[in-house]
Amino acid sequence: MSEHHLLLCFLFFLSFSQILLSSCFSFSNSTKICPNGQSLALLHLKKSFSIKKSHSRFCRFPSYPKTEHWKEGSDCCSWDGVSCDLVTGHVIELDLSCSWLSGTIHSNSTLFRFPHLQRLNLAFNHFYGSSVSAGFGRFSSLTYLNLSDSGFSGLISPKISHLSNLVSLDLSWNDEAEFSPLGFDSLVQNLTKLQKLRLRGISISSVFPNSLLNRSSLISLDLSHCGLYGRFPDKDIHLPKLELLSLYENQDLNGNFPRFSENNSLIDLALLSTNFSGELPASMDNLKSLQMLYLSDCQFLGSIPASVENLTQITYLILDGNHFSGKIPNVFDNLRNLIVLYLSGNNFSGQIPPSIGNLTNLRVLDFSDNQLEGAIPSSVYGFSSLYYVHLRYNLLNGTIPSWLYTLPSLVELDLSHNKFTGHIGEFQFNSLENIDLSMNELHGSIPTSIFELVNLSSLYLFSNKLSGVLETSKFEKLRNLIYLDLSNNMLSLTTSFHSNSMLPNIQILDLSHNNISGMFSWNVGKDTLYNLNLSYNSISGFEMQPWKSMQILDLHSNLLQGPLPTPPNSSLFFSVSHNKFSGEISPLICKASFMGVLDLSHNNFGGMLPHCLGNFSKDISVLNLRRNQFHGIIPQTFLKGNSFRTLDFNSNQLEGLVPRSLIICKELEVLNLGNNKINDTFPHWLGALPKLQVLVLRSNHFHGQIGFSKIKSPFMSLRIIDLAHNDFEGDLPEIYLRSLKATINIDEGNMTREYMGDNNYQDSMMVTIKGSEIEFVKILNTFTTIDFSCNKFQGVIPECIGNLNSLRGLNLSHNYLTGYIPLSFKNLKMLESLDLSSNKLSGRIPQELTSLTFLEVLNLSQNHLIGFIPQGSQFQTFGNDSYYGNSGLCGFPLSNRCTTNEIPYPSQEIEAKFESGFDWKITLMGYGCGLVIGLSLGCLIFVSGKPEWLVWIIDKNIHKKIVRNKRSTRGRGARIS
Repeated sequence: MSEHHLLLCFLFFLSFSQILLSSCFSFSNSTKICPNGQSLALLHLKKSFSIKKSHSRFCRFPSYPKTEHWKEGSDCCSWDGVSCDLVTGHVIELDLSCSWLSGTIHSNSTLFRFPHLQRLNLAFNHFYGSSVSAGFGRFSSLTYLNLSDSGFSGLISPKISHLSNLVSLDLSWNDEAEFSPLGFDSLVQNLTKLQKLRLRGISISSVFPNSLLNRSSLISLDLSHCGLYGRFPDKDIHLPKLELLSLYENQDLNGNFPRFSENNSLIDLALLSTNFSGELPASMDNLKSLQMLYLSDCQFLGSIPASVENLTQITYLILDGNHFSGKIPNVFDNLRNLIVLYLSGNNFSGQIPPSIGNLTNLRVLDFSDNQLEGAIPSSVYGFSSLYYVHLRYNLLNGTIPSWLYTLPSLVELDLSHNKFTGHIGEFQFNSLENIDLSMNELHGSIPTSIFELVNLSSLYLFSNKLSGVLETSKFEKLRNLIYLDLSNNMLSLTTSFHSNSMLPNIQILDLSHNNISGMFSWNVGKDTLYNLNLSYNSISGFEMQPWKSMQILDLHSNLLQGPLPTPPNSSLFFSVSHNKFSGEISPLICKASFMGVLDLSHNNFGGMLPHCLGNFSKDISVLNLRRNQFHGIIPQTFLKGNSFRTLDFNSNQLEGLVPRSLIICKELEVLNLGNNKINDTFPHWLGALPKLQVLVLRSNHFHGQIGFSKIKSPFMSLRIIDLAHNDFEGDLPEIYLRSLKATINIDEGNMTREYMGDNNYQDSMMVTIKGSEIEFVKILNTFTTIDFSCNKFQGVIPECIGNLNSLRGLNLSHNYLTGYIPLSFKNLKMLESLDLSSNKLSGRIPQELTSLTFLEVLNLSQNHLIGFIPQGSQFQTFGNDSYYGNSGLCGFPLSNRCTTNEIPYPSQEIEAKFESGFDWKITLMGYGCGLVIGLSLGCLIFVSGKPEWLVWIIDKNIHKKIVRNKRSTRGRGARIS
């Protein structure tokens, strides 16, 4: 063909193309391709929702109301979020994700009138009350469905498994939605084209479906927090395209570390918070593409294999909260891409590997809660991006390396609970927001650079050996500081005149256990401070500031004096114990209507108690007024439904009766009225309090017989009862002693040893042991004791006391008790102190008491006991003072030796049984044999003329036994819980 003809053809084609393009352009501007029915359906869908920005607040992309510009009369195919088929005009894609939508998608919604949809995305909206209904199963052409984080709930329709063309399905973060028992199985079987399946948070409650591991097309599989259980398949996984496998927060799913074939593309593996266990295989180095490995809070153990150094693409290595042990391998030279490294909460030992200093991209380093020791490596080559360093709870020592003070991006530094020594260095950058160097052995002064850290929000330096004078003016720049704890150091404080505006955002300030003295008048945190602890200092004056948010104010153990400062009305905890305050308590204290703990003990307060103390707060659990000089009566009115747990009025001059309104204090555990002038009979009605554990009435004017109780099982929870030094009379109250269930069969091996009280306040009490008062600053929940001493009780000791087999202390001394020591006392296996002195007890000391191996204090003096003192076990440790005043006793440790007819006898109870069942035949047989042997020995003694010989043999053998037993028990010290 000639060039001329070619040119004509080209010009013709060019002209025709222009005409065609013009025609198409004209068609597109004058013709709507969206059918009218679809426009109306979309507009109806729009009207069924409301618009609110917060409904898409969790969207990871820019959100805006896409339906806002949907207008009637315009082409719906041009609307935001709508895509149509260019030929038919059918809507084939609807993307309303992050569109601020709120409302319910009902089963008859116009959403389901688009049968040609291929892609549907409704993620990050607010469709609460909607379910994944059968309507979604009508989209037979659908390849992409995303309903994530949109509030769907209820059962997921099994018809969703009819979407056989689905390539991607995302229902994640709809935490109230669930599959029916067979619904998930149907979905797995029918959706064979799936490449991406994300069901995070959907309740599946199934074993892991093995068939999913046969889908070679899978790229992403997320079944996190789905309630999976059983064992993950122990077989090689051949999924060459799989990039994400996430199974985290399936606590009942177990198995070993998954085995992937060498031909894999895995990038992200998340097994955290599952029950996967075993050792990490050396073959894990075939995960050449792995970037993120999350194994925290599993049951993995053993050492980290050295082959981990071949995971050169790894950026997130998170192994915290397992049982890994051994040394941390020195493999970090090859892991230069690491950004986050968590190895905390394991059992790693040895030193921190030096290659850690080569991780120049590292941002997060956490080796806390291990057993690492030695010094922190001093050589590093970067760390310019490091902003989080946690090494707390280890055994690290030495000085803090200088490079930690020069990190330009460091935000959080926690080296607490180690053994670091030396001074705290000067920080070179002010990026730090949180510093915790507590529980170390650091000394010297607080560096001045700390007071330049303008972004600092928390500073914990407690329990070190820091010293020096802190001037309050230094805190001027720390306007963002929220938590400041400098307790348990040797710091002193001076308040400057211009410090009133300091620390405007402070919430917790703890300066306890320091050397602060003089007047404390630092006005900090006027609007924010809610916890101030100045206890255990030498502060002599305190100026109450107008704190609006104060809840916890602890001033105890100082030198404060004068009248009591009125606590802020917002107070929950107020303690001024162990000071020198005086004067009367103002009724204004009752304006703190939310008070939970009020401790005014160990001061010089006097006067009468305000009547409102019993009913000013429904929340008050502790009222402690011990060791003051209050007089008058105890407040008589207590609020119904009150929260009193501890009432302590010990060591005052209170008189009158025990308030009957105490019967409504159903939460009461401790009632201490000891050492007052209360004149009343035994308050038997207290036996109805279900939680009462401690009752102290000692040293008052209580009188009369304790008598009987109308309550079926009184004092069921009581385990400490002290009625000593009163005028009670009559028999010991057997009905109450039988009811003390809290002193029977305490299984200490299977119970947590705790102290009475809570984290904010723990109870204390005085216990009399061997005539001496011992203060228990904390009361163990296993401690039990009964003290009825110094009264006028008479009669025999009830046998039922022997049933109280968890009793630690028993004091019945200085009464008028008669009869024998009960043989049942042999059952008191936990008894540590027994005082029966100054009574009228008779008979012998039961030999069976030697089985009480915990007994450390024994006082049987001033009675009418007779016979041989039992030998063996703890009895070898008791001295003369345990037995003096019993002229009929003999044997070690007394100087009064026993004669041959005073050798140990059976217990009185056994004797009585023997006498009642006397068998003369057996006796005569023994008598005959004994007569022959006796006559023979008599002749031998008569011929030798040395009757001392037999006495010497008997006495020598007894002495040997005493010495041998004494040696076996030597070294046992006192045991008082």
